[in-house]
Amino acid sequence: MADNNKSKKNEATGLTKKQKNWIYTGFFIGLVVVLFVLNNTGSEPEKGPYPPNYLAASEPQSKSTPAPDFNLPTSDGKTLKLSDLKGKVVIIDFWATWCPPCRKGIPDLIALKKKYGSKGVEIIGISTDSDTKDKVVPFIKEYGINYPIVYGNMGVYQSYGGIRAIPTSFIIDKKGSVVAMHEGLVSMSVYENHIKELL
Repeated sequence: MADNNKSKKNEATGLTKKQKNWIYTGFFIGLVVVLFVLNNTGSEPEKGPYPPNYLAASEPQSKSTPAPDFNLPTSDGKTLKLSDLKGKVVIIDFWATWCPPCRKGIPDLIALKKKYGSKGVEIIGISTDSDTKDKVVPFIKEYGINYPIVYGNMGVYQSYGGIRAIPTSFIIDKKGSVVAMHEGLVSMSVYENHIKELL
């Protein structure tokens, strides 16, 4: 008898327990979405402490900042000082031999060096290899890298805002100022657009 009363009650409301649960869940999700939208509408961009020389990823900078100078050992036993390259457009590429996106992007950098090297463009590869440092020179030979490779250190990583991911690249104009930064693999056309604007 009780079961009959229960089924009659369910028929009266027209909703099963499962349907009610779906309604409650939908209402809860809707409420969360509304609160999220209200909380994030019209708010100011986050302002907080950023690392020195921090640059937003993959965005040209509205105001250029002087590129932190460095004097780093090259793969062929010399040293390379960034400030010696003033007057050239420079692409700095933080990379490592073990990084698949880095390896994928290197042929583009080689092609850019071939195409624009005589027109005042220099590319510097800053190797972040530590345990695999002995693989850098064989890697250069295998890939036919035609631009200088230097060995990075914690000082240069920090001076460039802390390298959070590789590849990370910086575009430097002829005056020695950073005008753009890209975190992650960048297409050759993006680099070429920067080069054409700066030459």
